[in-house]
Amino acid sequence: MSSREELRFTTGEKAQIAWYVARMAKRGLADDRQYGGRVDQSDLQRKVERIENQARKRAERANKSK
Repeated sequence: MSSREELRFTTGEKAQIAWYVARMAKRGLADDRQYGGRVDQSDLQRKVERIENQARKRAERANKSK
């Protein structure tokens, strides 16, 4: 899969990503930014990356079966 191709997500994956992005935004708003951003969002970022990796693997399997 080339880096230029976009990943195709299922409807459930899109909903999960939207949920995690909304949670990241909520955490970002809760951060006071006075001390350089103390809110850790790495757990949500890892969850989104995991979904992206699943979509990437699914695309690779689909390309191999063609």
